[in-house]
Amino acid sequence: MPAGSFAAALASLGDAVIVTQLQIGRTDAEPPRTASERRLREYAGDPAEVVSAARGQHVLVLHGAPVSAEVLDTPGLGLVCCARGGPVNVDVAAATERGIPVVSTPGKNAAAVAELTIAFALLLIRGVPRASRHVADGGRLAESAFDGREFFGHEAPETTLGLVGLGHVGRQVASRARALGFTVIAHDPVAPAAVPDGIELVSLDTLLSTADVVSVHARATAENRHMFGAKEFARMKPGARFINTARESLVDEAELAEALRRGQLSGAALDVVERPADMTRHPLLDQPGVLITPHIGGATRETLARGASQVAAAIAEMLAGRRPAAVVNPEVFDRGGGRP
Repeated sequence: MPAGSFAAALASLGDAVIVTQLQIGRTDAEPPRTASERRLREYAGDPAEVVSAARGQHVLVLHGAPVSAEVLDTPGLGLVCCARGGPVNVDVAAATERGIPVVSTPGKNAAAVAELTIAFALLLIRGVPRASRHVADGGRLAESAFDGREFFGHEAPETTLGLVGLGHVGRQVASRARALGFTVIAHDPVAPAAVPDGIELVSLDTLLSTADVVSVHARATAENRHMFGAKEFARMKPGARFINTARESLVDEAELAEALRRGQLSGAALDVVERPADMTRHPLLDQPGVLITPHIGGATRETLARGASQVAAAIAEMLAGRRPAAVVNPEVFDRGGGRP
């Protein structure tokens, strides 16, 4: 997320804030050197660079920058705003120990990811990845008005979409899918905050055996790594399609490839995949029914603006002496910390 996106939103606070910027130009992460840095995930850049940039600041606003205990030791630091649904690149435990509230931006990219998921679902049920591969590999093109006879697909009103996870993204997918005529069923091991009208909550077994398209919208944890593996793919309907716009760790990609190879699944669309250990071409790219994108789910201008405005609103609340929304460690306020 460009630092300039934050600066534009923070300008709405006027003279109440003085903004300095650090744009991290790299997308890789410096190897962790401390225990706190080893607790961080999905960050870019060097924590030491953030330590230097944090000096003299009262508030840190960031997206993917690493915020370790060493950063949080900055004298006078009173608030960390992380423009992500889950601040995995912030040592929240260390912030809590120091009485520093950490604010996230839940739902910031939900609309964007939901739209991509719907696009994937439509492409899969119409067999677009396979048809596009056919043309790219030299297949017939414009020979007659009947070229499409080999690529019959399905329409939304005849398709059941199963959502695994009914959080911010899952609910937005559900409402959009219903508008297109999909039958939508969902499973969430945690009781959802809200269930959109017309959505049936079912067990995971029922979802897998019923859905024509299964789409994953679960938050990745250490406990649910490879929650989709050989057993789960085997329980899906023969010829079903699979979508992952969440996190790559949720899927055993070798087992997904095997399910596609033997025809248990007819297609998959993935916005996130694991990087091959030897940095070679990803093997799923050679599957004819597979579509892979480079983690573009949240990559919209609107997502940037939404995250920045949520951060600006949190700072405004702190300046007014109020508790911001979406504080991930509210206990700092309960014990008298969390003051701007």
